[in-house]
Amino acid sequence: MERQNKKLTDDGFELVEDQRDIPAFRNETEEAAFWATHTFGDGLLAQMRPAREVDPRLPPPRASSSPITIRFESDVLHRLRTLAATRGIGYQTLLKRFVTERLYDEERRQRGRDAT
Repeated sequence: MERQNKKLTDDGFELVEDQRDIPAFRNETEEAAFWATHTFGDGLLAQMRPAREVDPRLPPPRASSSPITIRFESDVLHRLRTLAATRGIGYQTLLKRFVTERLYDEERRQRGRDAT
């Protein structure tokens, strides 16, 4: 059932105000094409609940991260990307793990020094 009075955003997206106005998609391509021209309206957003209320088995939201710029020599970056690829993860993810692990080790070492 298509509505006659279409509301558009300033960017030209059609507002979807009711969940019944979202069609059943046959595949992701069809869904992507729909959402390329539509967006949630205030009415539909007001009907939504936080994901964890809908399904408490979902993990909690990740803490936000801050973008930074860091420079590496090209050979170090190449080695990092190669190692990340062998592990099947992105190089930035691997780098964050390395930093987190080293930070944990250094903090533990510092606590040991402070205790003596």
